Amino acid sequence: MRLIVYLVLCGLVRAQPPSGGEIRAIRTGSSYRVAPGGLSGSFRTSQPADIVLSAPGFNRSGGALLFNHPRSMTSDGRRLVVSDGNNNRILVWTTLPESNTPPDLVLGQPDFDSNDPGSGLDQLNWPGQVTLTRNGLLIAADSYNDRLLVWREFPTRNGQTADLEIRHNDLRWPWGAWTDGERVVAGSTGSRSMLIWNRMPERANQPPDLRLQPEGMGTPRNIGSDGVRLIIGEHNGFGDRVGNFFWKSFPASATASYDFFASDPNDPNRGWMHPSFLDDGTLLMLGGQSLHIWREFPDSASARPDLTLRHPFHAGDGGSVVYAGGRTYVLEYNGNRIAVFNGLPSRTDQTPDFAIGSPSVTENTLLTEFFITNGVPASNGRNLFVSSDFDRRLSVWTQLPDESNARPDWVYEIPFQPWDNALHGDTFALVGQRDVVIWRRLPLNGERPDLLLRNRIGSVVFDALTGVAADSKYFYLADGRRGAIYVYDGIPAADSEPVFTFDLRGVTRLSSDGEYLAATVTDGGAAVHIYRIADLRPGFQPSVVGGPGLFNLPQSADIRDGRLIVGNTNFNTVLIWNDVRDAIVRRPPDVVLGADSNRPQPPRIGASTMFWPGMPVFDGSYLWVGEFKFSNRLLRFSLQQ
Repeated sequence: MRLIVYLVLCGLVRAQPPSGGEIRAIRTGSSYRVAPGGLSGSFRTSQPADIVLSAPGFNRSGGALLFNHPRSMTSDGRRLVVSDGNNNRILVWTTLPESNTPPDLVLGQPDFDSNDPGSGLDQLNWPGQVTLTRNGLLIAADSYNDRLLVWREFPTRNGQTADLEIRHNDLRWPWGAWTDGERVVAGSTGSRSMLIWNRMPERANQPPDLRLQPEGMGTPRNIGSDGVRLIIGEHNGFGDRVGNFFWKSFPASATASYDFFASDPNDPNRGWMHPSFLDDGTLLMLGGQSLHIWREFPDSASARPDLTLRHPFHAGDGGSVVYAGGRTYVLEYNGNRIAVFNGLPSRTDQTPDFAIGSPSVTENTLLTEFFITNGVPASNGRNLFVSSDFDRRLSVWTQLPDESNARPDWVYEIPFQPWDNALHGDTFALVGQRDVVIWRRLPLNGERPDLLLRNRIGSVVFDALTGVAADSKYFYLADGRRGAIYVYDGIPAADSEPVFTFDLRGVTRLSSDGEYLAATVTDGGAAVHIYRIADLRPGFQPSVVGGPGLFNLPQSADIRDGRLIVGNTNFNTVLIWNDVRDAIVRRPPDVVLGADSNRPQPPRIGASTMFWPGMPVFDGSYLWVGEFKFSNRLLRFSLQQ
């Protein structure tokens, strides 16, 4: 394996993605206030976080043109509207932008600098699809408030209150929304259905006229229609369906069957697409990395687009494409920008003419601003390491930061997706997919790893590595797909054999403090399995911390000095037992962070609230919590006297 080190003294230069087994290191030239450490005391229920990394700050968006995973875009031919999901806001250009110009208005926030969520008619919590009619009617899917917000006339001031909210028992976690000014369609992901109002609702709880739930619908996403045809994106349908439902005529009854189902023709993983209709009948559909153009509505799943633009777009869970004012605007959820073409693209190799929300059509501000997706922290009380499977990166703070938005000193680009990490003494390890990378000296200055173990160790063949831990006696690996934990006597060599192997179906991340090993199971009986290390032997049965109502899809648990900390992801809380033995005998946690109890909470960014907390680690003074998937924050909580 070859290591390339980039020393950049005057800011970040973006390296190319690693390939062929390379690990690349970037020195950022960061500076920040250093935390004192050496704290004592305890954590307290509902305690607020004191700093946040991988974000501009608490209730800070970073400004009008720094997006954070924009989810949807719409236009009436004169104006452009974008839902900026993780910033809990809607951005409005009152004239179509011709360059990287800031928006004129913001909805959901009083100004362009704030991003706190809320449930008032002037607030949002993770907004989804927006839809705008030619007469200025604007509707937004307010996903985590379980509602649609309606502005009957086009807004004219920042933070303008919506005129109506639409709620219904079947409207849960709506991602998609569409209207032609008369009919309204909403995608209810939580109830696996589509709701249709044939006339614009006049009151908040007005029931829909139709509830569509075609066979195979599981998690409906975005909606596209020209008033005659209807297309629904499907992210995770029954029978492994990922793609789009197509209706050649607008459904008139709850039993109206779709005509065909089709996936992104340029995606080997059969992704779903984001549709948009032009007035002349042209259909644009944005896939995960490609833009497809049909001159006429496709008549079957086998119909190929007339043109596929292969510019490397980065859409993902959000995205949109609209044609307005003679330009094609492409919203990239994972690219964190709007790519703009002057005219309608006509060549497969055509590149955008400019970008909005980014200095260029290739720069991803999520990376250049050091946002981290699925951050898994590790800290020894002196240094901080955060790995990310999605970004394929390891971010390193050579000292503990003591201020929000402190940038890492080093960023390592990793040629695989590291799902977990382990830090013990001078040893640091990353694992994911079928790779194990180990540094015997901490990677604080661009050091290359000492050991790469790929595909197997001895007779153990990897399938999908999901966990790693280390202590003074053992080195542990978890393979989630094989449902196994492998225990090695010290750091393994290429031909080492495990001294113990334990079966644990669905095992994910691991943690060890030398006395206990904690193994998290996220799906299928969410729990943390506790192994007393001194008692390990063939056939050993762990204690199980879990049970009805305690955990909901926990991503990870951390154990240190006998304290157990669990990221209770879908309850949006972090649970702390000051003595793991109390957790084993099913005593309630001593501390709950993110709320005043372990009752289910809606996900919300904030100092005292959390959005899918996943990966906690305690370093003796500070608790670091990485949030998962739909939030990119890393929170720090300090011991209090």
